[in-house]
Amino acid sequence: MSNRYFSPCPRGLETLLVEELRALGASEPEQVPGGVAFAGDWPLCWKVNLESRLATRVLWRVAHGPYRNEDDVLALARQQPWERWFAVDNTLRIHVTAIRSPLKSLNYVTLRIKDGICDRFRETRGKRPSINTERPDVRVRAFLTAETCTLYVDTSGEALTRRGFKHAKVEAPLKENLAAGILLLTGWRPGQVLFDPMCGSGTLLLEAAMMAQDIPPGIGRDFGFERLASFQPGQWKRQRAMAEQRRRRGTTVQLFGGDIDPRQIAATQANLQAAGVAEAVQCDAGDFLDRAAPAPEGVLVCNPPYGVRLDEAEALAEWYPRLGDHLKQAFSGWNCHFLTADPQMAKKIGLKASRRTPLMNGDLECRLLEYRMISGSLRKPHQD
Repeated sequence: MSNRYFSPCPRGLETLLVEELRALGASEPEQVPGGVAFAGDWPLCWKVNLESRLATRVLWRVAHGPYRNEDDVLALARQQPWERWFAVDNTLRIHVTAIRSPLKSLNYVTLRIKDGICDRFRETRGKRPSINTERPDVRVRAFLTAETCTLYVDTSGEALTRRGFKHAKVEAPLKENLAAGILLLTGWRPGQVLFDPMCGSGTLLLEAAMMAQDIPPGIGRDFGFERLASFQPGQWKRQRAMAEQRRRRGTTVQLFGGDIDPRQIAATQANLQAAGVAEAVQCDAGDFLDRAAPAPEGVLVCNPPYGVRLDEAEALAEWYPRLGDHLKQAFSGWNCHFLTADPQMAKKIGLKASRRTPLMNGDLECRLLEYRMISGSLRKPHQD
């Protein structure tokens, strides 16, 4: 049986997600801002949850219809055969998002959807599921446009960015799926040298190591679909085992990291150790401006700091030209990429970007700037 699904992703990665879903076996992928709709059977749903590096969730579309008021949304929810999809003993949470909806209160819409589901269970099972807003067994999601309501069952549970093993208590400025998308946008592929000189807690390095060893990003966690009536434990166990068997271990370190803060290096090493890929990455503390390239050529990628306070912005405005000079002097032959929300970086670094890719990091509008450090006409001297 073919189902309809929708996978949200960070803005700017939709085209990459279409390609990834096709490679995983999805049918009819359709790109929209912020995600991709697609079709497939249940084993495909499980596979996308387990193996997608770019999707934030996999939402199973169960209903779609017009509405004019909250009672119409209640009726749409009440008409669905929820009792066939999950047990009344499962705890439940409802999430509602909207774009241009005329309804005044999304909290009230949430309540009406909950009422519709519970009314249906009372009619068919004689009791209703309990609500758990912290760790529910089943999550139902609703999306309202100006005229239509779509209901989904969330097959992922926790967001797929929760890879299942990262544990160092350091704030990570990048979600894992955005980091994976950035790596793909740089053109880096396993077998090439990669260097993140401002690695923070190591999100980019961790994603690169998992790609290099072909480790499914969801291998260390469970999923919402395991609580649905369609779940087949035996088939899932076989599917998961086949994915695990693909893992390949490299003997040569080709991933390098650095950070000026030793605490960040300790966090990176702890996270790499938790994921079982510590042997794939070499990282140490130090100032990037004092560091030589770890190889004659490769891909450099990082998410440098950006100024929030005025004093930080002024310090960065002085630092950017020094960064550009260091790249010219020490990273000739490298393809360098910087994710930044600071428009001053492109102006002050003293290099001409060969590509600027718009991306959203949460609510933050960013650019992924590419600098090909090639001697000759593509390199311009810094001008004050």
